[in-house]
Amino acid sequence: MAGKKKIPQRLCLGCQVVQPKKELVRIVRSPEGEFAVDFTGKKPGRGAYVCHRQECFDAAVKAHRFAKAFQGPVADDILQRLRAELFDEIE
Repeated sequence: MAGKKKIPQRLCLGCQVVQPKKELVRIVRSPEGEFAVDFTGKKPGRGAYVCHRQECFDAAVKAHRFAKAFQGPVADDILQRLRAELFDEIE
């Protein structure tokens, strides 16, 4: 008898709401120290999840939650690049 398959849940750094993993976007720090937006959720490295809303991303930056999630400081220029990549902003 097959049981129900569990759906992975993750916490959004911005709004602090637990949601299904597929509804969130993963920000990853690679083993080499590079930061990137991981839309597939499969890149190697330490990941942090955020809703696909600018308010959530900005709230996570303001509360320094990326620094806590990645266990170290994240430069402002990196956060700006990630924000632009995530929300397709052209500067």
